[in-house]
Amino acid sequence: MKFDIVTIFPRMVAAGLAEGVVSRGIDQGLVDVAVHDLRDYTADRHRSVDDVPYGGGPGMVMKPEPLARAVDDIRARRGAPDAVILLSPQGRRFTQAEAARLSRLEHVVLLCGRYEGVDDRVRTAVATDELSIGDYVLSGGELAALVVVDAVSRLVPGVVGDAQSVEEESFSRGLLDYPHYTRPPEFAGQRVPAVLLSGHHEEVRRWRKKTALRRTLERRPELLTSAALDDEERAMLEEIRKEQEREP
Repeated sequence: MKFDIVTIFPRMVAAGLAEGVVSRGIDQGLVDVAVHDLRDYTADRHRSVDDVPYGGGPGMVMKPEPLARAVDDIRARRGAPDAVILLSPQGRRFTQAEAARLSRLEHVVLLCGRYEGVDDRVRTAVATDELSIGDYVLSGGELAALVVVDAVSRLVPGVVGDAQSVEEESFSRGLLDYPHYTRPPEFAGQRVPAVLLSGHHEEVRRWRKKTALRRTLERRPELLTSAALDDEERAMLEEIRKEQEREP
């Protein structure tokens, strides 16, 4: 899996790639991430990447030419990308399903915006996708790019050592994850659920499955409309709803 990240703060991005799962994936040769300084693709002595907006208004707007040159250079030196993603609060919401889609590609370019925004012609003439990591505004796209790289890299085979852990994480099947516990068996007056201490693997499996469904129904019920439930989960969900009806 190959990523190219275009930013005016390459050290900020490099720092985020230096630790954790993505760093291990890079060291193992499973993930290839190159960070590009957008100012290297400017044409003036001041290395300007922004200008005042047409029509007036506050702030500065990122110019289209440096971003276009950066993508052209990446294409020439690193190969044609499968996707060029502009990170923007106006983009489509980045989800686990989107991360899975991107993980099936071989080469993704991420463009990090800054200032008041990016010239809209970048969206239409340079980028192939526009993604947002949430309904809030960041100072720039660098943190969003790191989020995308992390979420996608986790799905590349071998990056996370325990493949089952990735498969069972929240949102992987459209559900929230079940709660996790470790030692000690009692903390702050709360005990670990007895079923997890029972050693009965089938009961543990069913408890985790049902608890994940209950947690999703209580916290994110909208996820259930598109979750891929099996027959057992559908029966469990009906049980949970009946139990809730009986609760005072």
